[in-house]
Amino acid sequence: MAGTDVTLLQAIREALADGMEDDDRVVVLGQDVGRLGGVFRATEGLYERFPGRVFDTPLAEGGIVGASVGLAVGGLVPVAEIQFLGFLHQAFHQVSQQLARYRYRTRGRFHLPVTIRAPYGGGLRMPEFHPDSLEAQLANIPGLRVFAPAFPDDAYALLRAAIQDPDPVLFLEPQRLYRSVCGPLPVGAAVDQPAGVRLRREGEDLLLVGWGPTVHTCLAAAGELAERHDVAAGVLDLRILSPLDREGLCEEAAVRRRVVVVHEGVRTAGLGAEIVATLQESLSDVLSPPIVRVTAPDMPYPPGRLEDAFLPSVTDVVEAALKVVQAS
Repeated sequence: MAGTDVTLLQAIREALADGMEDDDRVVVLGQDVGRLGGVFRATEGLYERFPGRVFDTPLAEGGIVGASVGLAVGGLVPVAEIQFLGFLHQAFHQVSQQLARYRYRTRGRFHLPVTIRAPYGGGLRMPEFHPDSLEAQLANIPGLRVFAPAFPDDAYALLRAAIQDPDPVLFLEPQRLYRSVCGPLPVGAAVDQPAGVRLRREGEDLLLVGWGPTVHTCLAAAGELAERHDVAAGVLDLRILSPLDREGLCEEAAVRRRVVVVHEGVRTAGLGAEIVATLQESLSDVLSPPIVRVTAPDMPYPPGRLEDAFLPSVTDVVEAALKVVQAS
């Protein structure tokens, strides 16, 4: 499929297949990932193509992650699926106390090459616990890498890199983009980990910062700002949330001096706060205040019929951008 347009979901499936083809230690496990092919069909066809290497598990997130730890210690390379990121709370003891600390605990003698995939984010009017954005909680765990692609080429390259990484990676998949975003796969099936941030749109007046689904919210807002308000907004895709590419972030922010950060997680102690702190510490004499965050409110995720009022919208981002431009 390299060089042809695919959906983000197809890119993930292709990365899994290529990773298993290249390394027979790679195994896939999770609820309904076998014959069914996963709730979104991300693992469709792998059960038949790789006999004995794709395993259905019970509905027990702690067991899925705990089993992945054991498989990795035993020499395999597990890729575990948690059906929805909100369910990962049931396995936080395994993620934070076992998976992320094992290399430290063993003084570097053992690495755990475990990848945990999980769909997240709003836009599909899902029931409670299905759309939660927990990236701030995950990025707060030392020893755990967190990837959040927004386009098929990054989904493929980052997932291949995650599978090859000797340390654990949380791979966040924006579920509303699974079939709505298309693009080419890397030609030649590139597997080198993309380095840091990626500028998705040029614009000298301000910088809109997002990841996963909000990258597309920012791109739509940048289009409206240009057409209706004569404001040129650049759009920065973080892609890798932990470790954060602080140098790349600061470099792009310094060029434009005005910044708006957008995320679907709640506001208080969200990842946007870390981004703002990073920029203030490094660029306090360069940036034009204020740095504005556009986030979900501090409340549990609402029923699907109310999520339009909960999620950051294009209008919210446009209003925040105009506030920043006019203030400076």
